[in-house]
Amino acid sequence: MKAYIINKYTKDSLQLVDVPTPKAGDHEVLVEVHAAGVNLLDSKIKTGEFKLLLPYKFPLILGHDVAGIITQVGKNVKKFKVGDEIYSRPADFHIGTFAEYIAINENDVAFKPKNLTMEEAASIPLVALTAWQALVERARLKEGQKVFIQAGSGGVGTIAIQLAKHLGATVATTASTKGFAMVKALGADVLIDYKTQDFEKLLKDYDVVLNSQDNKTLEKSLNILKPGGQVISISGPPTPDFAKEIGLPWYLKVILSLLSFSMRSKAKKYHVNFNFLFMKANGNQLAKITGLIEAEIIKPVVDKVYAFGQTNDALAYIVSGRTKGKVVIKLK
Repeated sequence: MKAYIINKYTKDSLQLVDVPTPKAGDHEVLVEVHAAGVNLLDSKIKTGEFKLLLPYKFPLILGHDVAGIITQVGKNVKKFKVGDEIYSRPADFHIGTFAEYIAINENDVAFKPKNLTMEEAASIPLVALTAWQALVERARLKEGQKVFIQAGSGGVGTIAIQLAKHLGATVATTASTKGFAMVKALGADVLIDYKTQDFEKLLKDYDVVLNSQDNKTLEKSLNILKPGGQVISISGPPTPDFAKEIGLPWYLKVILSLLSFSMRSKAKKYHVNFNFLFMKANGNQLAKITGLIEAEIIKPVVDKVYAFGQTNDALAYIVSGRTKGKVVIKLK
């Protein structure tokens, strides 16, 4: 099969090569890839930014989102059969959706929403699971609460706004004035122009912040929370709790403890909670998201669709930071 690989951590382009087609393991399904979502995480893994947390072996096929059709099932697979249309965010160390086929553990797979195209479905898993794990699982966001979602027109932001509105929260977000109409249509109540306005001066007594920006923005976010509020950061710094959760060796726990010490101390001073979230693959949660999509509570936001041969262009566009919603690669 054709696949895009890297042979080492690099800033160079992915290489299109022929590799053996995988076979489905006992608990896996083999998926013919129809579309693959592109994420900033792909670029960060490619350049080695996550090599301490995710020490991958080479050659490595990148890609964390897929929509496609099952062509083979392992002998212990219970939920799926050949011919099923599915979508998934494969688990870490089992990624590789920038390819014609991928084998995925059935626990990470869900049926594709019936009302979405393959390209729309491929845009959903990683960002929707991130929003779900931040707002539902961690924050336990409730009706009447206030949440600040940074970068509302980004991949995670576009889904998180819709999910937060469904949960009954008041949503504030940052965007450029060009993006205001879109984030308002998704349900945002308070719109802040990140180029000319300072959210720290405009927002106060918030219950939850979903942080996806740098440490400076994260620090300012602590100021807008009410006592007991929480900031959930998907962009770092990783915490000792996270190190424990994924079973990192002791020396990495020490490093992460030092990296996040200042932020954890500041959060304590403000009487708020600071959490780092690195989303996980989860087919059951994805099935719940399917329900929200089929009920038209959550709608995908796809910025651009690239052909498989343009995968490097798609990755470059993601890195440019100009995307509104998601970027997808179409194979079929």
